[in-house]
Amino acid sequence: MGILLITCKVLLVISSIFLILTILMHKGNGGGLSDMFGGGISSSVASSGVAERNLNRLTIGLALIWTLSIIAIGLIVKFS
Repeated sequence: MGILLITCKVLLVISSIFLILTILMHKGNGGGLSDMFGGGISSSVASSGVAERNLNRLTIGLALIWTLSIIAIGLIVKFS
C-alpha cells in the first residue's frame, strides 16, 4: 500500500501543477489572470477554435485525473 499511496500523491502533485497551467492558458473573457499575465501571447494562440477545444479537453482530462487521485488517496488512507 505504501508504494501505491506514494504513486497517487506524486500523480496528484503533477496533475495539480499541469491543471493550474492549463487553466491559466485559457482565453480570458474579462480582466482575469490570463489577461494580466501574457495577454498578448495567449490571445493569439487561444483565438483558434481548434486550439481552444483541445485545451478544454486537456483541462477536463487533467481534472478527472486530479479527482480520481484524490479519491484513491482517500480510500487508501481509510482502509489501511
